[in-house]
Amino acid sequence: MSDTKSGSATKQDAEVWQSRKQRASDWFRALRDDLCGRLEALEPNGATFVREAWRRGDDATDLGGGEMSMLRGEVFEKAGVHISTVYGEFSEQFRSQVAGAEEDPRFWAAGISVIAHPANPHAPTAHMNTRMVVTTKGWFGGGGDLTPMLADARTATHEDTRDFHAAYKAACDAHDTAYYPRFKAECDTYFFLPHRNETRGTGGIFYDHLDTGDWEADFAFTQDVGRAFVDVYPEITRRRLDQPYTDDDRQNQMRQRGRYVEFNLLYDRGTMFGLKTGGNVDSILSSMPPSVIWP
Repeated sequence: MSDTKSGSATKQDAEVWQSRKQRASDWFRALRDDLCGRLEALEPNGATFVREAWRRGDDATDLGGGEMSMLRGEVFEKAGVHISTVYGEFSEQFRSQVAGAEEDPRFWAAGISVIAHPANPHAPTAHMNTRMVVTTKGWFGGGGDLTPMLADARTATHEDTRDFHAAYKAACDAHDTAYYPRFKAECDTYFFLPHRNETRGTGGIFYDHLDTGDWEADFAFTQDVGRAFVDVYPEITRRRLDQPYTDDDRQNQMRQRGRYVEFNLLYDRGTMFGLKTGGNVDSILSSMPPSVIWP
C-alpha cells in the first residue's frame, strides 16, 4: 500500500500517498497556527510564541525536520506547540518496535505535539498530539489528555474534566460511537504510572495505529481530534485565569508536575520515538514543566 515499499507500489500508488503526506503535513501546520493564536490571545501582556526551525541530518542529507514554537508568558509559564515532518530509516534496534518496519526500515512521519503548563495551579496542564506515520503500512495516532494540578480538580465530575471529555466525545461520536469509550479506555491505560499506581491526570482519548481502510475518514477524524482540543482547552484555561491561589496550591502544583516528568521520561512512546529517530532533543523534552519539586 505504501510508496516506501520498493518494487510493490505503482506510480499511481506513490502519487496518492505523496498527496496524502502533503495534506497531513499542511494540516498539522495550520492547526499549529490556529492554536498558537488562541493561546497568545489569553496572554494579557502580549507574550507570543517564539519559533525555531530545526532539521535532521547534515547539509548533504535531507531527513526532514520541524519547527518549535515556545511561549513563556504570564498565563502560560511554559507552552510548546511543535510540528515536524521526518523521514529516513529506523535503526536496526528500533525497527522491530514499529509496525511494518521489520521488512523495510524506511519511514515517513508528520505530526503536531502540544504541551501547556499554565502558571495558575487551578488551570490544568494539557497535552495533545496527532500524527501520521507511513512504513510499509500507514496509520494515524494521537489524542489529548488533561492533567489537573490540584486534588479537588482531579475527579471525573469536575467542570474542567467534564467539558474536556464532552469535547472529545462529540468529536468521536461524529465518526463512530464506539470510538470514545474505546479511546478513553486506551488513554486511561496508557497515561498510568505503574510505580505510583495512579493515572497521570483525568484522561481524555488516546489512539494509535488507526487504519480502518478508509484513509479519508481516518484523516477527517484526526483533524476533529485536533479541533476539539483547540476549541476546548483555551476556554478551560480562560475561566481559571483570575482564580486566586495559595502558596500551598503552588507547592501542590509543582509536586504534581513531578508526576508529569516521571511519566514522560519513563513511559511516553512519543519521547522514545523522537529520540530513537534523531528528532530535535530540545523539542522532544520541551514537554517538561518549567519548575517542579519532589517530596
